[in-house]
Amino acid sequence: MSALASGQNSASFGPTGGNSAVLSPDTRDTNTAPATPDNTISTLIAPVTLPRMAADFALQTYERRSQLQAAQLAAYSATTVIHAELPGTSQQGEYELRRHYAAPRTLEFKPLHFTGDGFVKNNVITRLLQSEVDHLQKDDSSETAITPANYKFSFKGTVELNDRLVHVYQTKPRKKRVGLFKGRIFLDAYTGALVRAEGSVVKSPSFFVKKIEFMQDYVDYGMFTFSAHMHSDARTRVLGRVIVDIYQRDYQPVSAATQTAHLGAH
Repeated sequence: MSALASGQNSASFGPTGGNSAVLSPDTRDTNTAPATPDNTISTLIAPVTLPRMAADFALQTYERRSQLQAAQLAAYSATTVIHAELPGTSQQGEYELRRHYAAPRTLEFKPLHFTGDGFVKNNVITRLLQSEVDHLQKDDSSETAITPANYKFSFKGTVELNDRLVHVYQTKPRKKRVGLFKGRIFLDAYTGALVRAEGSVVKSPSFFVKKIEFMQDYVDYGMFTFSAHMHSDARTRVLGRVIVDIYQRDYQPVSAATQTAHLGAH
C-alpha cells in the first residue's frame, strides 16, 4: 500500500513508492488565512469565460502549472481522514489527522481522532503515513511525477467529469519503476489543471503487495493543485484485500513569495 501514500506535497502529482508514522505537534501558522478554492469567486467580480484549450496546449499548460507549484509551494497544512478496510476479516478503521508540510522534505502529522480496530490502525494506516514521510525524505519526487520525462501521453478524447469538461490522456510509463502507473489522467479543458488520475501501479513497492489499483481526484486552491480524495484497492499476500480511502480538506497553502514577505517583515 505504500505505493499510494503520497500526499502530493509538490507538483509531483501521482502515486508514490511500516513502523510508526511521524506524529508531531501541529506546527501550522495560525496567522495564515485559509485559502479558498479557485471556484470561489467574489460576487463583485464578473465571471470570466476562458477559451477551451486544445488537447496539446492543455497538456503543456498542466506541465507549466506543475513546474510552478514545485518552485512556489513553500508549505501547506490540511486535514487528512484515512479510512481503511480489510474485507476478509471485516475489520476497519478511520483516522483523522492534521498534516503540515514544509518544503522541501518536512512532513508531520498531528493525530486528532481514531475509531475502529487497532490492528487496522497499526498495520495499515500508520504504515501508510510512515511510507509517505519516508518517500518525501528519501526519494526524488521528480522520478514519480506525472511528466513527459516519466510518461508517454496519448490523447483519448474529451468528456464531462463532475460537471467539468476534461481532456483524457492515456499514460504509459517510460520505465517500470515503483510509484509509476499505467492508466489515465484527466485535465481541465479550460485551465489545464489536473482533475483526476487513475490506473494501476506498474511495479509493486513490496513483495507483500501483489497489485494496486487507484483513483485520485484533485482540487485547486489558488495557484496550487492538491489531492482531495484517493481510493485504492490492493491485493496483498498477508492481509488479503485492503481498501483505503484518503480524504483531504481545509488546505492552507503558503507560497514562497508569501513566506519571503512574512520573513522580511520580521
